[in-house]
Amino acid sequence: MATNPRFFARFLVAGALLLVLAACGSSSVSKVSTGDKAGPPANGDSSSTSAPGPTTTTVFTQTAAQKPCVALADPLPTGAPSVPVKVGPAPTTLVIEDLKPGTGADVKATSSVTVDYIGVACSTGKIFDSSYSRGQPATFPLNGVIKGWSEGLVGMKVGGRRLLGIPSDLAYGASGQGATIGPNEALWFVVDMKSVA
Repeated sequence: MATNPRFFARFLVAGALLLVLAACGSSSVSKVSTGDKAGPPANGDSSSTSAPGPTTTTVFTQTAAQKPCVALADPLPTGAPSVPVKVGPAPTTLVIEDLKPGTGADVKATSSVTVDYIGVACSTGKIFDSSYSRGQPATFPLNGVIKGWSEGLVGMKVGGRRLLGIPSDLAYGASGQGATIGPNEALWFVVDMKSVA
């Protein structure tokens, strides 16, 4: 039995069109309900101060790599300072800028610190974590946080306020973290140093 070449060609075109439509219709982000907790940017340190966070988790199918930083898109929690995100290309090296120099004790690589902080995702401008939302500072050792913090807070003095621009390789890298930190996401933080031990 001979196959009609015209029918076969139409079948192939229809199949290809369905594949293209399926690919175009897929969303880059989907949300699932979870009981995730938010907290300071710890590297899996379950002893870190944490509080209940969002009830949805974002599942990312696209990476934030190569996306520029955008301005803060969320309202600030009560009492939180503004976050002067550097709009434009994401930082590729650690950005450290003292917004207000402190006059107290120095932070060392081996210190435990108590801080107020607010964190913003570079590519979305969304606040992903903030001690101000929980109404209390967070306390943790510098060896239990992302490298951008363990490197970026050294030398800071109590009473100071510091802006950190953290490239993704010094944050959560290709895996991302939590509800709003996608793969390869650069982060911006404003950190107020309350005390050092």
